[in-house]
Amino acid sequence: MSTILIIIVVILLLGGGGGYYAHDRYGGAGLGGVLGLVVLILLLLWLFGGLDGVSRV
Repeated sequence: MSTILIIIVVILLLGGGGGYYAHDRYGGAGLGGVLGLVVLILLLLWLFGGLDGVSRV
């Protein structure tokens, strides 16, 4: 499961959204930086155990 999560995170960071490398014509303008930041924060929380208290429905 964690291998799949790592692959998804890498795909999102490298190819998700627009705004990467000043190419705002691919996807929404600036979406890439925001998406990467959110994914990075969630990844760090997950690695350091900050998401253990989140209840799953």
